[in-house]
Amino acid sequence: MAERAIVVVPHYDDLDRLDLCLASLERQTLARDRFDIVVADNASPCGEAAVRARIAGRATLVVCAQRGAGPARNAGVAASTEPLLAFIDSDCVADPAWLANGLAALEGADLIGGRVDVSVRAPGNRSGAEAFEQVFAFDNRHYVQKLGFSVTANLFTRRDVFVAVGGFRTEVAEDLDWCRRAVALGYRIAYAADAAVSHPARADWEELRRKWDRLQREAHATMRERPGGALRWLGRSLGLLPSIVAHAPRVMRSPMLDNRGERARGLAMLVRLRWWRFVDAQRRLLGAKR
Repeated sequence: MAERAIVVVPHYDDLDRLDLCLASLERQTLARDRFDIVVADNASPCGEAAVRARIAGRATLVVCAQRGAGPARNAGVAASTEPLLAFIDSDCVADPAWLANGLAALEGADLIGGRVDVSVRAPGNRSGAEAFEQVFAFDNRHYVQKLGFSVTANLFTRRDVFVAVGGFRTEVAEDLDWCRRAVALGYRIAYAADAAVSHPARADWEELRRKWDRLQREAHATMRERPGGALRWLGRSLGLLPSIVAHAPRVMRSPMLDNRGERARGLAMLVRLRWWRFVDAQRRLLGAKR
């Protein structure tokens, strides 16, 4: 009998998207008796009863009081026994063959990062944030093949690997940190283009800024743990403004954007975000932000 899998879904106060995620998992081509689903809820303000009602018997619910997607994923793993692990975010929608293809890819590697497509509300009328994310967000092929890590929105591994590496940490770039620890132990990572999920683009500047505030905080904490971390952070921050010029053609020529208006809004968002990140990086370097 083939090994069974657990799909771990961390969740915090996003019932509508959780519903869509679970519906996509119910449509998987993999036989339903081959996998279970656990929703690890971060004590959502809507309450446990509301989360349980939305799950509607499609998954096991675990409540994790420690805030953060990493601790929630750890709680989901701890509450299960299946030998194969699949991680997806609650705001993602899985392709019908996502689970079958991701688990099949595990036969050739220890960690598998799948494809992450960016979805938008109205193609042809993307906001600046949506246009930016359409071009730049979730390039998991690059992350896996060039940087040696996968986003945790689409990650597969085995339980024995997870136990050997240890759980996800908090206050750092958890996906980069966990995969880096796994690779340091000799585990192999590979990319599976046919194990796909879609992730919604951030809709506006405020959503995008909140995302990058978190990413900057986690990246800064991760870099500070390494020798010469302050100099590395300075070097990275000084490259942000020149990167506007380097990446502008990518926006203006992107086949993923439908018209000049989207490209113009995407370019404006590129400038605004890189400038914000540059200023934020200097504040963190000087200790003004933690």
